[in-house]
Amino acid sequence: MNDLKRNRNSLIYVVLLAFIAGGIGIYLSGDDPRKVVEVNSGGGFKAFAVGHMAAFLVKADRPTVPDLVFKDSTGSEVKLSKWQGRVVLLNLWATWCAPCRREMPTLNEVQKQLGSKDFEVVALSVDRKGLDASAAFLKETGADALGLYIDETTTSLNMLQAPGLPVTLLIDRKGREIGRLLGPAEWNSAEAVALMKAAIAEEN
Repeated sequence: MNDLKRNRNSLIYVVLLAFIAGGIGIYLSGDDPRKVVEVNSGGGFKAFAVGHMAAFLVKADRPTVPDLVFKDSTGSEVKLSKWQGRVVLLNLWATWCAPCRREMPTLNEVQKQLGSKDFEVVALSVDRKGLDASAAFLKETGADALGLYIDETTTSLNMLQAPGLPVTLLIDRKGREIGRLLGPAEWNSAEAVALMKAAIAEEN
């Protein structure tokens, strides 16, 4: 009986030491303990859905994003799969969408800051007015770092099951949806940039 008590007490002591050491490690690393616990428990990108990204809906199953077909600034056909191998922030917008106008400069800043062989903001107009109207909108909003892409058929909205505009999807290098945000956001905020950097740094 005494041996059993000693073994039990030893086990409790070891567990307590491990817990304390873990807490010290988190403190010394400077990480937010709430984020560390969430990531380590399988929360993953949910740890980044805070602040300006609080409405970001993480897709735990990471569904494959449909291979959308649309046009570029020359009227040539482009497929979303063109960007496979890169992280993509896919934003659907229209010229008549006031919230789209407000957030467009922040998307432009993100492209300037993070745009590279590993990441691109793909701003896709679903406006039936055509290329000229969409090009004018980008110019008016100062979105000089964004490419012009348009889906005049608005098929993309249905394929992505988007109930309104703007809607923005974060897509991993394999063409899977990490998550989405419905409505406007501050895409150049610290929280948003941290989210996208985490996606870029993620191993395939």
